Amino acid sequence: MSDTLGGNVSAGPALFIGLAGDAPHTPPARIALGEVDRVDLGRAETRTIKHAAIDGARVVIVALADPRMSTTHARLSRVNGRWVLEDLDSRNGTTVGPDRIKRKPLEDGDSILVGHTALLFRAAAEQTDLDGDPPEAASNLATLYAPLAERYRELATVAASNVAIEIRGEAGTGKELVAHAIHELSGRTGTLVAVNCAALSSSMLEAELFGHGADLGLIRSADRGTLFLDEIAELPLPAQAALVRVLQSGEVTPVGGAAPIKVDVRLVTATHRDLDAEVAVDKFRADLRARLLGFAIDLPALRRRREDLSLLVSALLDRHAPDRPVTFSSDAVAALYAHDWPLNVSELERSLMGALAVAPDRIEMQHLPASVGATEPIDMPVYREATPEEKSLKDQLVGALSRHEGNIAAVGREMGKDPTQIRRWMKRFGLKRD
Repeated sequence: MSDTLGGNVSAGPALFIGLAGDAPHTPPARIALGEVDRVDLGRAETRTIKHAAIDGARVVIVALADPRMSTTHARLSRVNGRWVLEDLDSRNGTTVGPDRIKRKPLEDGDSILVGHTALLFRAAAEQTDLDGDPPEAASNLATLYAPLAERYRELATVAASNVAIEIRGEAGTGKELVAHAIHELSGRTGTLVAVNCAALSSSMLEAELFGHGADLGLIRSADRGTLFLDEIAELPLPAQAALVRVLQSGEVTPVGGAAPIKVDVRLVTATHRDLDAEVAVDKFRADLRARLLGFAIDLPALRRRREDLSLLVSALLDRHAPDRPVTFSSDAVAALYAHDWPLNVSELERSLMGALAVAPDRIEMQHLPASVGATEPIDMPVYREATPEEKSLKDQLVGALSRHEGNIAAVGREMGKDPTQIRRWMKRFGLKRD
């Protein structure tokens, strides 16, 4: 799938309301800015998004239920064709990325923190019917990333058929989650059986899939259900041939020559490799490739769909801490949006699982992996003498930490930086709070 917009679809700026640290299960929202002149951000008892005409300007009034925000906190305005964010002398300030700002023109992908709530600015988001809360065709298929939302709608229709479905994407993009959603939408009465073809040896994989003698294999376990073969490009050629026979005959023959068994299986596959290229070099059977052709969906990397971070965090908290009232500090929220997530959804899941294991009910910056939120090296090379600028910065930081007795939030206010940046500098210079 490409992010290129086609047909009569237009692109324009949009503002996404993301993760709320004090209430991480609050649904995100999308505000199209194409026909808007100004967005006023403030605090209220409940979240509201209202459109109004004020002195001839088209204004969106966004009130967030965030106790750390001021009643009139910040304003986003269109100025000479650009969107500019201005802090309105709020009590706790406004940050863009790691920097506390007074006034700043926004760039595409800028993350904003007001109180404990993250916002994301897109300069050219696809204009669709996604404004407001995200639609959801099935569990694990909610998104505010417009190109993916369109493919999810098509997938929801295809899921009820017997068409083969191929899920493509980088490792960790959530392919198994989508496979579960396909099975949920299929209406099939059997179970979903997931197999990672890269995790087993060739001989073990063939016996596991097709069974051995009287032992029933995983394909038989998926009868009247869904068989999800992840990393199918790793399936050995003999197993590929056996799978073709199953798809042709509707029968599985266990390894060792036992009698064939009838099966009714829906096949869903996933890979991060180009199967057509594998066919060209005789590493994948052309007849199996032909049987896998049907509907293909590409899952974008998490770094390209950060507008979905709030949805993913909420879903992961439901899975791993369903009975805990988990919240996030403001610098933890900022760190989640600052990170590029090279290992995608699986990295986000592992990061949250680690934080939940060591944190009380509030996740702070120190509970997250050191890599999360870091945008610069956290250690100075031992073989290089610090520059005068680095020495000056370190002296300022040491002085501020001493004056504020290690209170990182107070140091950030003095230096005009977000606490996330203060922590990065402390790690870089090897400083402790004391």
